[in-house]
Amino acid sequence: MSYNQQAYLDKLESESIYVIWEVAAQFERPVLLFSGGKDSIVMLHLALKAFHPGLIPFPLMHIDTGHNFHEIIEFRNQTVNKCKVELIVGSVQKSIDLGRVKEETGLDASRNTLQTVTLLDTLKEYQIDAALGGARRDEEKARAKERFFSHRDSFSQWNPKTQRPELWDLFNGRKNVGESFRIFPLSNWTEIDIWHYIARENIPIPKLYFAHTRKVFNRRGVWLADTEFVNRMDKEELFTKMVRFRTIGDATCTGAVLSSATTIDEIIQEVASACKTERGNRQDDKRSETSMEDRKEQGYF
Repeated sequence: MSYNQQAYLDKLESESIYVIWEVAAQFERPVLLFSGGKDSIVMLHLALKAFHPGLIPFPLMHIDTGHNFHEIIEFRNQTVNKCKVELIVGSVQKSIDLGRVKEETGLDASRNTLQTVTLLDTLKEYQIDAALGGARRDEEKARAKERFFSHRDSFSQWNPKTQRPELWDLFNGRKNVGESFRIFPLSNWTEIDIWHYIARENIPIPKLYFAHTRKVFNRRGVWLADTEFVNRMDKEELFTKMVRFRTIGDATCTGAVLSSATTIDEIIQEVASACKTERGNRQDDKRSETSMEDRKEQGYF
């Protein structure tokens, strides 16, 4: 890695840690949203650095759809034990059992969109006033409208027209009763920055990110893993392929990419030459062109 790359990563790291410090200073009950994906892993690593040698002064929160890859839940539990942090788990299954949400049916049934209600209920239950998320501005077009401190009204709704200016790294965390914030310390990072940082810091990541042999099938151009959670038609032929995942979420809608990248350096080369964004392999984003923005307005991450 060149000196310029090192210096650039140092700048991104310092900016993100500064944002995390501001969260700890301005809010009473913050939480770090942790999915076990690479962005939340990097955000956790930055938080550990921010408060070293002490412990992180806020818990992690995972919204568990119940349809996660088994490798992710295993990695999550190992990480929590290693870092000695509190973990709050919001269960979509519990939301279904309580009648808060209704299970989808049909071929493309997924619990991914049901996470919003579970997230909002869990934030309310624990009286969370700021939730740190790992969103990046290059990830999806709706993300580019965010601020570092993204204000939510008393209904946890996001309105891009009412977001506050952030001049000279001044963050305004003032809020009325019932209002809250979503915080995005990785706003100025890109996917390739994340991978360069993981390589430099030698950060452990789930093995799903590396190429491995898996049974998959193709649905409308997306390779979906054959799991017990996915409704597969008989005509959707199973193939055994070398694949990896660029982004990790609910198993029902997270697509794999054909790959031979088994090391981080190979992943970096692959990402640098990719013609499609990482969310191009997410089935949930294909439901409509404004799916992410619609969900954000409803209170999604």
